[in-house]
Amino acid sequence: MSENQNLPAAASAREDEIDLMDMLIVLVRQKKWVIGCTVVIGGAALVASLLMTQIFTSKATIMPPQQQSSGLSAMLGKLAGDVGGMAGLKNPNDLYVGMLESRTVADSLIRRFKLKEMFETQTMDDTRSVLNGMSNISSGKDGLISVSIDHKDPLFAAQLANAYVEELVRLTQTLAVTDASQRRLFFEKQLKQSKEQLALAEVALRKTQEKTGLLQPEGQIQSIIGNVAQLRATIAAKEVQLTAMRSFATEQNPEYQRTQQEIGGLKAQLAKLEQGQQTDGDFMVPTGKVPQTGLEYIRRLRDVKYHETMFELLAKQFEMAKIEEAKDTSTIQVLDRATPADRKSKPKRAVITLLGVVMGFFVGVLSAFAREGLGRSRQGDGAKRWAALRQAWRAD
Repeated sequence: MSENQNLPAAASAREDEIDLMDMLIVLVRQKKWVIGCTVVIGGAALVASLLMTQIFTSKATIMPPQQQSSGLSAMLGKLAGDVGGMAGLKNPNDLYVGMLESRTVADSLIRRFKLKEMFETQTMDDTRSVLNGMSNISSGKDGLISVSIDHKDPLFAAQLANAYVEELVRLTQTLAVTDASQRRLFFEKQLKQSKEQLALAEVALRKTQEKTGLLQPEGQIQSIIGNVAQLRATIAAKEVQLTAMRSFATEQNPEYQRTQQEIGGLKAQLAKLEQGQQTDGDFMVPTGKVPQTGLEYIRRLRDVKYHETMFELLAKQFEMAKIEEAKDTSTIQVLDRATPADRKSKPKRAVITLLGVVMGFFVGVLSAFAREGLGRSRQGDGAKRWAALRQAWRAD
């Protein structure tokens, strides 16, 4: 019974051996065809690689800012690093990679190098696509970010790679990426608002001074009171003098009339101070309005002092934030500037030629079996089938 079971297995082995031998026979018979296909396709690949435009690659390497924080932020940062893979958190460098790949940076480079005219594209979207195709921005496991540019001009490739880094530096200066820069931007905005409010308060104080005539309230009020007292005393003295003159002079006496006129002028000045009659350019405030104008002046002056104090405090905070931002390591540091490449990076002629040879060999082998099968089909029963096919084709 066991011998009968071994017979089919032996027959199957012989059939496999016969099939393998048949394949080798076909390859030996079609060896010229296989070698020809390999040489032709491999040679075509070599010629194509020689005709391809040489591409040079320039790379710039930068070290992104290292976030330094304390307390809760540090603890959260350590926790994020421990469970980053489980929670799906990304590398902080991805933020700067995203900024480099942003439309803002691309548009700035397009305008700077006039890439639309260079690439001869119709729209900005097409220009961005060409720019993205020749740019390779990646973050390595070592924490460094590399910017590689492929172009036929090695000098332009180096300039464009360095321009990417420059645009990133400029973008980080305008955007609040770190805690220190956020504080600096906050105090900068508050300082600008405080400066505007201080200017408005100073304008309001100046208008109050122009309207009321008060420049230094304490000194001016004392001067006004002294002038009023002096005028009253002078008027009283003149009236006593006029009364004394009546005993020996008539009303037609020139001296008597002059004294009367002097008394009238002094009384007019006193009335102006007491009743509020001011003329243009007169800085003497009416005594009836001293409390009101003094209160208004004090309020305006208080506003100016308040905004001055706020401006000084915010200015100090702003300067401290700038110092903190400068001390922070959150600046883009260029590790390697891009330089024009001495050797081409593409095309890789050896790889292209090798792939062409391998592809030619496989094409030759497959086509050899196809040729062998086609030749056999035209003999014996296959010839009759071919004749019937031709007859049917002609009949149609």
